Amino acid sequence: MAPIRLRHPKGVSTLQIPFEQADYTVQDLQQEIYAASKILPSRQTLKTGYPPRDLTIVPELPLSSLGLKAGDQIIVSGDTESSSSSQSDSTTPTSQSSRTVASRAAPLSSTSAIPRTTYPTGPSTNGPEHVITDGGVLVHRVVPDDNSCLFSSIALVFEQDTTKATKIREIVAEGIEKDQETYNEGILGMSPSKYISTILKPNTWGGAIELSILASHYRTEICSIDVETGRIDHFSPPDGAIGGNRCLLIYSGIHYDAATLAPVVDAPTEWHQTVFPVTSTDADSDEILKAGKKLADALRAKKAYTNTTTFSLKCQDCGKGLTGEKEAREHASQTGHVRFGEY
Repeated sequence: MAPIRLRHPKGVSTLQIPFEQADYTVQDLQQEIYAASKILPSRQTLKTGYPPRDLTIVPELPLSSLGLKAGDQIIVSGDTESSSSSQSDSTTPTSQSSRTVASRAAPLSSTSAIPRTTYPTGPSTNGPEHVITDGGVLVHRVVPDDNSCLFSSIALVFEQDTTKATKIREIVAEGIEKDQETYNEGILGMSPSKYISTILKPNTWGGAIELSILASHYRTEICSIDVETGRIDHFSPPDGAIGGNRCLLIYSGIHYDAATLAPVVDAPTEWHQTVFPVTSTDADSDEILKAGKKLADALRAKKAYTNTTTFSLKCQDCGKGLTGEKEAREHASQTGHVRFGEY
């Protein structure tokens, strides 16, 4: 264990961090910061160094991805838990600033490919949520909640068929197989061969690693809009493979859907536009990104998101109460129980 100094709105704290523990993740650090500052992990902005520089937060990556060392100082800012709750209860959600994941860093932005448990999604709505734009109607396209939602959403966008999720998994597997220098054991959290075997299983969730590979494969920027915060994460093709287009995914915290443009809300699916030309990287200037953020605002107002760090769960196998995905995953690892319900 080694100390890190934490400056936060409540004062200064010293965190004891297990730098030598290989499976200690950025999310674990965020939990420590949350305990000291009461700033929810999803709302934390972290800086370090002098002059302070932003840290790119990818919760599932190992702590080493932040480049921190013993004795460093972290400055955390963001809404505290109480102010976050009041914002969530507001009928006019406060707009959040976008955070961009640089294309060079995208391969490091990973959700580990491990079998995950199924959690409940946010509340359903009557008919698809939508936002009127100059070019038509941006529609929230809901895909099945079957542990393949990321792959189904990408299949909807690029293959116009959500049943081709298996094909999308195979594209990811091939991307890792062909570039094991980038997608090595340190990045994946396991050997490439094991990761490939795992991601091909239909009960394994995908995340940022998969989105980075798929952006490169389809030569299209993939923008993931977080419902809870309004943050937009940009997964861009590498230099030389940029096609000048982007697509939109909507992320609820545990589920991915797509957003597509139609002439009217109930237009046939074949009339929907799923890929859009990039007109600006600024969400306030690009009409599609503006519409996507408004769509996220509408879903947030309906509480159609789940904070996986702080939500309360109950193991449906043994009845044990748990807090957040981390405790659920630890419980599943220790007991083999995989059925959880939110309460």
